[in-house]
Parts: sequence; structure tokens; C-alpha cells
Amino acid sequence: MPTDVLMPQMGESIAEGTIVRWIKRVGEPVDRDEPLFEISTDKVDAEVPAPAGGVLVRIRAEAGETVPVNSVVAVIGAAGEVGAAGEEAAAPAAPPPPASTEAPRVEARGPTADAAAPAASRVRLSPVVRRLAAEHGVDLSAVTGTGDGGRISKADVLAHVAARGQGAGADAARPGTPGATAARVEPMRVMRRRIAEHMVESRRTSAHVHTRFEVDFSAVAAARAGHAEGAVPGYLAYIAKAVSAALAATPVVNASVDGANVVYHDRINLGIAVALDWGLIVPVVKDADRLGVGAIDAAVKDLAARARAKQLAPGDVEGGTFTITNPGGFGSLLGMPIINQPQVAILGVGAVEPRPAVVDGAVVARLRAFLTLGFDHRLIDGAVADRFLARVKTALEDPQWLEAAHRS
Repeated sequence: MPTDVLMPQMGESIAEGTIVRWIKRVGEPVDRDEPLFEISTDKVDAEVPAPAGGVLVRIRAEAGETVPVNSVVAVIGAAGEVGAAGEEAAAPAAPPPPASTEAPRVEARGPTADAAAPAASRVRLSPVVRRLAAEHGVDLSAVTGTGDGGRISKADVLAHVAARGQGAGADAARPGTPGATAARVEPMRVMRRRIAEHMVESRRTSAHVHTRFEVDFSAVAAARAGHAEGAVPGYLAYIAKAVSAALAATPVVNASVDGANVVYHDRINLGIAVALDWGLIVPVVKDADRLGVGAIDAAVKDLAARARAKQLAPGDVEGGTFTITNPGGFGSLLGMPIINQPQVAILGVGAVEPRPAVVDGAVVARLRAFLTLGFDHRLIDGAVADRFLARVKTALEDPQWLEAAHRS
């Protein structure tokens, strides 16, 4: 019996998902729980497993389409159920119309009404593709479909539009022509669009202010060198532990704004920004204040690995109360991070590296890094932000605190 494949609900507040790509093609066998397609939502990118074993007999939503949760996006059945191009069996052909001696009547129609007609006779088109073709005046008979059975996807239409635009400007772009330029146009990935929306919304929502402290990491380096058991925690784990302690002592930094109200969170859940080849995601270390440095380090590494493998669950990216981003891992000295809404602060970590410092009146080389706190001035005043960051700095430079952080 055929099994419908549904668009899953990847989190309580998620109402729709965008299909990024199909891992299986129509006609291919698939095992239960084997990755079937990849989706992107406001919360997470993930691979969706097959709900049953069999053969992928039909795809009802192409790559690039955004559909509501619980919509049927595909059907898994037996091999004999695969129809032409994986689509539903064609309806019985209607009897031919009676012969007529009248000359055929031809209606003149514009591109918006007629664009999809030639292609529709070959393969079924999604509403998204039809609408996009109408908006851009695309004749779908001129579009090469890359989907199953030559099916035309949203990406195919956008690529055609981009190529048409480049062709129209070919003379202007020809080398040697005055003012010539060369360009490649492609649609944003779903995650990139979501990031763009969230960053613009954050700038529009919060009154961003930044403060920066330079921290000596010599004591942290000594603590790492003295770590005798298991994997040596990274600098980020020590920073996260110090941030957790500072958040407990400064609850307003672990809060959020809800209209005219301030919501003080009773848990300290640290979001750790993870850079991916296709974007950025912020999985969350829950109850970080209750974890030791080693446990935080293990949690961060696990979340980062699963994020890059597209194996995060919705719960892994929900509930964050404060975010840490670590561009220092790429060599950046400092930056001015944008707040991850609805939080009210974010910490940017610069590269930990040897640099000149004055110690006891002498210039020496010490391991140092800049920590930058971005905060929402609607709720947090500069003095509060500086006291918070001073607590983080004091903890990271205190060997006794670092020793206790290993045991907690």
C-alpha cells in the first residue's frame, strides 16, 4: 500500500518548510529511515528520513518549493506503481472531436496566460513554477527541466531568467566594450534568505551598542596544559563557562523584551554560532551554568558536528537565551556582532594569539584576545554591559576560578 511522505513540522512555531533537494529520484529504492530529501526552515536545515521502505514512486513538491507542514510531498510504494515520469497515471484519453470544415480559431494570448501551456502538456507543473513563469513572462517550452522525467523546477525557471538577463546585456558585457561588466546571477539559498531576514529584523528591533574588553588568556592556556584526563577543552568552552557565571550574576543580560515587559529567563541556554559551508546556524547548549568546562566542550563539539552533517533536531536550536559567536577561529581580531532575536546580547570572540602586553612595567608577549559584547540599549545600560564583561574577564584570568570550573 502506498505511503504518503509528509513535510515534517520541525519545531512548534514552524508552519512551512522549503525543499532544498531530493536525495532519491523517482524509481529508486529507499529503505525505511534512509535520508530521502533535505529541507530548510526558519530553525534548522535537516535531512528527512523515509517513513517506509519501498520505491519512490512520485514526487509532488520539487526542490525550491515551500510547502505547509503535513503536506504530501512524495509517495513511496512498490516498483510497479511508478508511472510515467513518476507522476500519476494519465486519465483515459477523451474521444477526438468531430471533424469540422471550419478553419481553426486562434486566440491571441499574452505570455502570462500562455507561458506554461507548452510545458504543461509534457509534465505536471507546480503552482510555484507556473506563478514564477507568469511573473517573468517565461515560455516554459524553452526551459530545460532538471527534475525527474524532465520536470521543471523553480530553480530551472530562475536559472533561465538569469541567463536571459545575461544574454540581454551581452553586448554591454563584451570585453573591450566601455563600461563592460561580467556578472553571475543565482538565487539565494533558503538559509541565506532566512539569515538576511533575521539580521535586518534584529537591526530594526534592537538599539545595538557594543563594548570591548581585551582578555589575557595565559591562565586559560595553563589550565588547558594541566588538563590530564580526556580531550583538552578548547578556549571557547572556558569562555562559555565564564559567560554562564556572569549571566547568573547579571540576569538582565539573560533576558528578553516582550513589548513593554522584560522576560527574565530561569535557564541559561547558550547559543553557539556554527559556520557552515552554506550559511550559519546557532545550536544551543542547555543549562550551561550547570555544566563543567569539559561537558560544555563536548556539547559544543557534538552540536557543531551534527550541524555540519544536517542532523540537528528542532530542539537543538530552540530556547537560547544568549549567543556566543567565535570569528576568532578564522583569525578575526574583533567584530560587532548582531543580536540573535529575541535575545538582548551577544558575545563575539576574537582570535587568541600572542601579542605585546605590559606586565609589571615590562613589555612581554602574552596570549590575548578581544571579547566584544553587543547589547540592546533598550534594556541594558552601558555600565551593566561593562560590569558583565568585566566578570567574564576576571574569571578567565583567575587560575583558582578556572580550577573550580573544571570540577563543576
